[in-house]
Parts: sequence; structure tokens; C-alpha cells
Amino acid sequence: MATLFLGSVHANSWVLPPRDVDLFGEVQTTLASREETLLDIARRHGIGQDEILLTNPHINRWLPQDGDEVILPLRFIIPAAERTGIVINLPEMRLYYFPKPEKGQKPQVITHPISIGRMDWNTPLGRTTIARKQKDPTWTPPQSLREKAIAEGSPPLPDIVPPGPDNPLGRYALYLGIPSYLIHSTNKPFGVGMRVTHGCIRMYPEDIEKFYDMVPVGTPVQIVNQPIKLGWVGKLLFIELHPPLEEENVAPSDYIHMVHDTIVEFLDKTTRDAHGQTIKFVRIDQEALDLAIQERNGIPRLISED
Repeated sequence: MATLFLGSVHANSWVLPPRDVDLFGEVQTTLASREETLLDIARRHGIGQDEILLTNPHINRWLPQDGDEVILPLRFIIPAAERTGIVINLPEMRLYYFPKPEKGQKPQVITHPISIGRMDWNTPLGRTTIARKQKDPTWTPPQSLREKAIAEGSPPLPDIVPPGPDNPLGRYALYLGIPSYLIHSTNKPFGVGMRVTHGCIRMYPEDIEKFYDMVPVGTPVQIVNQPIKLGWVGKLLFIELHPPLEEENVAPSDYIHMVHDTIVEFLDKTTRDAHGQTIKFVRIDQEALDLAIQERNGIPRLISED
């Protein structure tokens, strides 16, 4: 059994593993207390709301019992994307950042939970960049939101919302090259890790406060849709499964087919050389794969046989 490459630096930052290792971090546990909700525990450990609920379905989110063992899903497969700049995986509701290492330092990967656009306000896929940054930004409600407020009988939205506690952008904003889309803080932190935005990316206030200073203007951003992630640790194959985006209307039987098709495609790309010769042999543990599909809880699971 190969040893997982860890190298933890601090809560949300790890030493970037070598190219033949696609996993980092480790699943941890902590004990709940009636003095805090499951969402408090999630925020303290850099985990989003849906993440903590998927891995702890039997714990009451608002009133956990003293001594309940809470699983902290802090082990990740790196998305299938270039390990550079910012990578955002929408179904996972998680952001990965690959900063340029300073001289003499090892490369790192930094990850944070995020909120993404609701089903009717999708966050767009594709490549862009960080176009500019703004501390204490003002917010100009788009016309679509103004019309929505009027249609719902809510008070009209102001033309401009100044910096302050009522500003939904919070204190920090990174503007993407896609017009009207941002990575920003929030005045509603319990929504982080859910589909609650109008297309933008939200982060916990304490996360983006540090992230804002790290990320230079011009940083490339890749936004991907990968509910099924696969990765190697040496010769061992792991899978990490997340629920697909709701608007894709994927039936359970179709999801199983998606998983199998993704495995076939991944193995075809990663077990053959440039000449098509097999360089790595793998045998799938069907029982482990079936359990991963059944749980679909975002925790990487070994699916290859030793």
C-alpha cells in the first residue's frame, strides 16, 4: 500500500504532490458539542455546508449531540485541469489555487470551499483571469436582480450599495474577466458551500481576506464541471464522487453510466504512453466502486485492487 503524500502546511494549504500523485490532504474527525452547530464546525475547518452534510448525514446540523464524531472531508483529488492559477470545480463547490512558488520554496496547493450560482443563475464554465481586485467594494445590483425584486414584491434595490455590513460582496472582491462575475466575500457566511449566488463565487470572509493578498491580477482561472474525479497515488486508483449539478437532470442509472465512462476515459489517458502502449495495469474493485457510487459523499475512495 503506497503512502499518501500529505505535507500539510496549515489548515487550507498543502505541499503540492508530485505529478504521479493526484491526492492530497487527509480525512480527519472531531467531536461535536451542543455549543456549536455542524455548520460552525464546518467553517472552523474550512469546509462548506453541503460538504459537511454529505459526509455526516446522521448528525443534526443545528443540534449535534455532545460527543458526536464528525467526519471532516479534507482529502481531495486534484481536478483534471492545469495545475496553475485558480481551478474552480462547480459540483464540488471548491476552489483550488496553485500559487507560483517563491525561490527555495516547495510548490503548494491551497483549497477553499465556495458558493456557486443557483440553478437559475449558473456560474459559467471556461477559462478567464482575475481582471482586477477591490477592497471594500461597492455593489451595483444588476438589472436582472432589480426586476426580480420588483416581480416578487420586494423593496426596490438601490442603484449602488456602499461598503459596509449590508453589502453582499463583503470586504474583498476579485473581478473575473467574464463581465459581472466575481470571487468575493459575503455577509452571509453560512451560505458558503451551497448553490445560493446569482452566478458569482463566494468565500468565507476569513478565507478571502488571506486569499485576496495572495492572488495577483492576471492570475488564470479555470472553471470546470467535474462531479467525477479520478486520481493516482502511485499504482493505486482513487475516485471522488459528488452529486451532479441539478440542471443536468442526471438520473441515478445515468450517473452510474457516467462514472463507468469517466473511468474508461481516464484509464485510456493515463495508462498508455504516447505510442498507445500500456504502461500501467489496473484492476477495478467493483465492490469498492459500487460503495463509492452509493455514498457519493465527496471522500476519495480506493477502487483498484492491490
